[in-house]
Amino acid sequence: MNTLRFIADVHISPLTVTTLRLAGYDIVRVPDILPRASPDSMILEFARIENRIMLTQDLDFSVLVALGRYVQPSLITLRLSSAQPDFVSQRLLSILPELEQPLIEGYAITIEDNSVRLRKLPIR
Repeated sequence: MNTLRFIADVHISPLTVTTLRLAGYDIVRVPDILPRASPDSMILEFARIENRIMLTQDLDFSVLVALGRYVQPSLITLRLSSAQPDFVSQRLLSILPELEQPLIEGYAITIEDNSVRLRKLPIR
């Protein structure tokens, strides 16, 4: 079992969530635990309280984390060329083991097809 705990927004496929669970990650999707119309700020607060990493494809979370000078939760924003669950899952499974320590420490991480950008929180 991995120590990282995630919350995935509505844009992350349930198939990707299932794949990550099968790989040993503790991950939930927003629609499974919060009202569907929950504002992004409420989702981030839930992630912070529950010590979960926000996994999203929505840039609004990055803006909120930056403007709010958040130090937690860590945030992973996916900027991939495909949103196909198999593609997303494989990219995440290939890179997450390398990101464990930054995610624990509080980072905003952008994952692209061939690169990963890390910014320590709070974003300045």
